[in-house]
Amino acid sequence: MRQADVSRNTLETRIRVAINLDGTGVAKLATGVGFFDHMLDQIARHGMMDLIIDAAGDLHIDAHHTVEDVGITFGQALAKALGDKKGLRRYGHAYVPLDEALSRVVVDLSGRPGLVFNVPFTRAMIGEFDVDLVHEFFQGMVNHAGISLHIDNLRGVNAHHQAETVFKAFARALRMAVEVDARAADAIPSTKGAL
Repeated sequence: MRQADVSRNTLETRIRVAINLDGTGVAKLATGVGFFDHMLDQIARHGMMDLIIDAAGDLHIDAHHTVEDVGITFGQALAKALGDKKGLRRYGHAYVPLDEALSRVVVDLSGRPGLVFNVPFTRAMIGEFDVDLVHEFFQGMVNHAGISLHIDNLRGVNAHHQAETVFKAFARALRMAVEVDARAADAIPSTKGAL
């Protein structure tokens, strides 16, 4: 089973992420940030991975450190669960609509961090959640997972819908990329021989 359990403790946050890439989409989430938990649930359910995230952060300031550090810890757990990446499809992509909103996400489990983030949110806040934190989550995640990620919200009027399509498309793209290719079960999917 491709699993990992990673903890990160700083003066600002205490984070634990447990991930099972071969799960069934079960999530146990407690970040203290309701909308963020809702988005993380999309990753588990649409990515068909089991996900436990416990976070205690300095929410009396704001949610920035909590969201960013969950991204960092999720990235570390993902990298650990992927192991040597033998037999993986490596690339994944997904388009996901939600009413008027449509997002596209493309992922490469390249071993090199890179994020292209083009999400023109139509408002700055979704309830009490600052939409800038969506970028912070994904930036922390790609930096520590060592993946290339292109996120484009192609259209949308409702910021909640924009965010939800981004997280669902990410989950679907990641699910495709981590899938085992039976025809290349012992091969690293790279001409370099390493990822």
